[in-house]
Amino acid sequence: MSGRAHDREILRLGLPALGALAAEPLYILVDTAIVGHLGTRQLAALALAATVLTAVVALCNFLAYGTTAQVARLHGARQEARAAQIAAQALWLSVAIGVALAVLVAALAHPLMLLIGGTGEAAALAERYLRLSAAGLPFALVALAGQGYLRGVGRLRAPLVVLVAANLFNVVLELGLVYGLDLGLDGSALGTVVAQAAMGAAFVILLWRAGGPGVARRPRWADQRSLLRLGGDLLVRTGSLLAAFTLAGAVVARTSTAALAAHQVAFQLFVFLALVLDSIAIAAQVIVGRALGAGDVDGARGAARRMILWSAVVGCVFGGGLLALTSLLPRAFTSDPAVLAQARDLWPLFALLQPAGAIVFALDGILIGAGDTRYIAKAMAFSSLVCFTPVVLACLAWDWGVVGVWVALNVLMLARLATMAVRFRGRRWAVVGAVA
Repeated sequence: MSGRAHDREILRLGLPALGALAAEPLYILVDTAIVGHLGTRQLAALALAATVLTAVVALCNFLAYGTTAQVARLHGARQEARAAQIAAQALWLSVAIGVALAVLVAALAHPLMLLIGGTGEAAALAERYLRLSAAGLPFALVALAGQGYLRGVGRLRAPLVVLVAANLFNVVLELGLVYGLDLGLDGSALGTVVAQAAMGAAFVILLWRAGGPGVARRPRWADQRSLLRLGGDLLVRTGSLLAAFTLAGAVVARTSTAALAAHQVAFQLFVFLALVLDSIAIAAQVIVGRALGAGDVDGARGAARRMILWSAVVGCVFGGGLLALTSLLPRAFTSDPAVLAQARDLWPLFALLQPAGAIVFALDGILIGAGDTRYIAKAMAFSSLVCFTPVVLACLAWDWGVVGVWVALNVLMLARLATMAVRFRGRRWAVVGAVA
């Protein structure tokens, strides 16, 4: 394929992926807007509960990424029936894990609140919200598996339609339950669960119909074990990344309130900008997996280089834009002079993080699509434990403040870039065939 042909394919896959990725923060934003009018205690409770629920779902992202990697390879190898079997196994696995997590989260709601520092009436409300919302976890995980399969076969518009419809349904339900029936915070939780159930049902239908009537859909341990192997690697990768960001926030919290507020502004913007980069990474998973499944190493490498180029350009644009808006963008979030001063200090480091981070996102998607998840897990653990952790802990010992923390985050990203680039330059990741 030519560069332009790769570009068209990246856009075809990346744009609907971006829309689907944006649906989750919009979901949380709607909940926040509706609950925010109930009162400060309710809003604080939602923030506490959402911290737990978001972390749980994020750690289960392997159901999407692992399924995409396997299905894309099989799709490229023209083994559509096997790809549909993987869809069925991902469905069984997501239901089993989702039910187990729902029981655990509901049972451990109180210790979870203590773990994240929740206290008083807000924590009590958050515990109740968690117990009610836990019922939606199996449906949320089914949605991850469904997105993984549909991405793998290149059908990225279908999950976008389902997610947008679920969001709209959630708005209607929550308004009716919270304000119409005056159920308050309980109404918000129940509305979300019902909307998730509808979303999960839609993905169950899509997964169950995959491949037609002749596909074996009974649980098969061999396929599930393969998904769990990929999932374990990706769990280490995601868990290490979440732990690094959590540690960074904890260190900043021990410096000053103004520093923590400035860090929160920059971090939330980082998460928002990551949506665009993650959409390119999802396109990489699909295109690279499909090409390697078809035995086309040169095509996989050519597409991968193109996506690295795209990501680098986007990252440089983000970095340049952040630098240009150093004195303006933080003011959209706060007018506190102390917070603005801290933001001004960390902002160049935040901007500098963008190009390297963008390339890392692309390399992540490329190696996940290739099924090279074990290396990703080891590289992430090394970068986090050996490179990042000593620097961020030194911030406490030598009082480097929020600037030191963002230096540590840049060290983390550069370490990830170096380890992933070394792997990409070799050929060990480019394994051809239906199985990595």
